Formats: sequence, C-alpha cells, structure tokens
Amino acid sequence: MFFILSIIVAVVAFFAWRSAAKKVALNNLSFRSAANLSLLATIVFGALALLQCFTIVPAGHVGVVDFFGVVSERTLPAGINPVNPLAKVVKFDIRTKEHKELMQVLSREGLTIGLELSVLYRLNPDSAARVYKTIVGGDYENIVLIPQFRSISRAVTASVQASALYSTERERLGTLVQEELARAVAPRGVIVETTPLRNVALPTQLTEAIEQKQRADQESQRMEFILTKERQEADRKRIEAQGIADFQRIVAAGISEQLLRWKGIEATEKLANSGNAKVVIIGSGKDGLPIILDTK
Repeated sequence: MFFILSIIVAVVAFFAWRSAAKKVALNNLSFRSAANLSLLATIVFGALALLQCFTIVPAGHVGVVDFFGVVSERTLPAGINPVNPLAKVVKFDIRTKEHKELMQVLSREGLTIGLELSVLYRLNPDSAARVYKTIVGGDYENIVLIPQFRSISRAVTASVQASALYSTERERLGTLVQEELARAVAPRGVIVETTPLRNVALPTQLTEAIEQKQRADQESQRMEFILTKERQEADRKRIEAQGIADFQRIVAAGISEQLLRWKGIEATEKLANSGNAKVVIIGSGKDGLPIILDTK
C-alpha cells in the first residue's frame, strides 16, 4: 500500500510541477516556489516508490515472500534482494537460540527429580516458507519446540532410575532427549543442535544413600589394596628367606675340613711374609696351626 501511495503522490507532484513550470516559462514567477516544491515531492516519493522494489534481509535471517496469500518456496538470503513491491516480506531468524527449562519430573521409581535442561536450536532456512504457512504467526518456538521439549524430557526421565542420574547416566539422559526431540521437530523445520543437562537435583535421602554407598565402595577398594600389598610383601619375604636358605645350604655343602686347613696355611704364609711386627702364635687342638713369626 505504501508503494501505491508513493506512486500516486509522485505522479500528482509531477503533473503539478509541469503545470507550475509552464506558468514560470510564461514569466509568471509567482509559481516558481510551487514548481520547486512539486519537483522535490516528485523526486522524494519517486525514490520511496523505487525503494519498495528492494528489501534488506539482516545477517542471520531469511526472508519469506507473501504475495497476497501466495507464498514463494524460495527464501531470500541475507543482503539486498529485489522483490515485488506489492508483496510482503516476512523475515525469520535462523541463528542458534537457547531455551532453558527448570522442571520437576518423575523417575522410574516415582521419585521427584529437579532438572535444569537447555536446548540449543535453530530454524532450517529451507523450511522457513513451510513454517510461515503451517504455524500461526511463524511462532514455531512456543507452538512446536517448547511443548515437545517439556513432554519428551519428562518421558525420557521416567524411563531412567534416579540413582543412575548421579553418575554417567546424566550424559545418556541428555543424549536421549536430544535424539527424541530432534526426531519430533525436524519435520516442522526445526534443527536441534544439543540438549545439555545443566543440573540434576535428587531427593536428599537418595543423595545421602548414594554417597554412603560410594564411601563404602571406596573403603572396600582401599582395604582390598592393603590386603593385596600385604600378600605381595609376604610373598617377597618368603622368597627372600628361601633364597637365603638355599645359599646357606650350598655354602655348607662346599666347605670341608681339608679346605679349612688349606685356608689356614695360606693365612699363616701371608702373615709370615708381611713386613709388620711379628709374634709367635701356638695353635690349639690337634689341627691347630703353630705360627712362628718374627718379632722385629
């Protein structure tokens, strides 16, 4: 409508300018101001009408062209686009958005669990025209995404034990919600990127029971480690004692009376040949070795 109004005003101003210009040409100078104003209005409203033939789509958006109820399947990319001046261009944001929910849900055992869950999503650019035609006002977030997100989150949590959410099942819960939500909203043109699980609030009694069980498991593992270490130390001492016993048995078997007598003779000879002061040593017993050494 603004385009038509601008054209009408520009045409009227143009003819007014021509009429005033003829008066000025006949030396009727009183029409000069009217001619100038008419020319200015012609230029301004003509430029406004020309601008209606183009539209600017902001970065991160696409445009959907609606020409009196006929919606084009081809969306307009970001930038300056030529369009039918009589058509309406509806712009959709295709950037990633976040929606966060704080929910009280039930687990498999019927326990109430507090969940803080987010969903990162964006509109599929190729589905913008379909969203405009099939969803009231194009409000796919409040009509499609958020209700499905809440319903699926509760359904998935109801299939998981509350105690499992205290450990690695938290990541699995987020993955299940993402997969189910993506499957539900993809046909409506919504892309789900991820559904991070921010926080899980378990009942106080369950939390205390889980912590006590974990402490007991840790203590059991510590005692098992101590017992293993003691068994290894006992095995080490047993092997060491066996080695000593084997050594003593081998040594005892190799020592004879003749060997000891020969070692005594060698020691006597070394003492006799040394340059130190000498004394006389008389051996005792039948196998005693008398040693006579120089006293100098």
